[in-house]
Amino acid sequence: MDLYIQFVVDALLQGAIYSLVAVGMSLCFGVTRIINFAYGEFVMLGAYGAFWLSTIWGIDPIIALPLLAVLGYACGLLTFRTCITRVLDAPQINQILLTFGIGLVLQNFAVIAWTGDVRSLQPRYALESFNFGNVILPTGQLIAVVIVILSVAALAFWLERAELGRATQAIAQNGQAASLVGINVKFVYELSFSISSAMAVASGVVMSFLVPIFPFMGFGIIVKVFAIVILGGLGSIAGSIAGAFVLALSETAVAYFVPDGNAWAEGVAFAVLISILIIRPSGIVHQALED
Repeated sequence: MDLYIQFVVDALLQGAIYSLVAVGMSLCFGVTRIINFAYGEFVMLGAYGAFWLSTIWGIDPIIALPLLAVLGYACGLLTFRTCITRVLDAPQINQILLTFGIGLVLQNFAVIAWTGDVRSLQPRYALESFNFGNVILPTGQLIAVVIVILSVAALAFWLERAELGRATQAIAQNGQAASLVGINVKFVYELSFSISSAMAVASGVVMSFLVPIFPFMGFGIIVKVFAIVILGGLGSIAGSIAGAFVLALSETAVAYFVPDGNAWAEGVAFAVLISILIIRPSGIVHQALED
């Protein structure tokens, strides 16, 4: 029984962390209809930002998170104004190639600036845990879950209560109709892309004390993000959250109950991605939510 309880706990903790990573991508695509292949590299930059602030100045990643999120917003704004705005009306393949190229530039920048060495950030709480009998709750993951809940709740509040948030929802539903009633579509695109970048960097900060940090970590992250948002339905924030927990549950089940499961678990995202694209490209979880 303890094994099954630990399995559920680990899946829920992992699902919450995946939710934060996926929601930013879902917001970006839901509004701008641009698939940002550089999203994983923004997560990587957030992890490196937390690492260097902690290593050089001794700033705890949790304290550094607001500052790095603001810097992520600024980087997203700069990227949108200098690059993305030029392909808003271009064929989607142009947008994909552009964001893929931006990701490669950021990846190679990280290699040149910080080498390809794998680094780790281990604040005190990352090594601690709460024990309830034989069930273990890692303190680092619990802190990460609190950050996820606050971040997603803040985004949901903004979307529902703020005027710009409601304008963002209107454009996501029908951009042409929104422009006819006076909403500045390009500005909302810019805002959504920048918020998405800030959430990617914030995700990197959270992951900095949970996983190894290296320049190519973005690839594995973007595969999981794509699996989640496709599972939940592209552009659906609620679907992405549900998809995050489904993927986390699947990965954790493989790790726990399949021989040599830890090695196989990393391939679950690929299997989910391929299966959903073949079976129901519109997203199984999103379809279930609509039904």
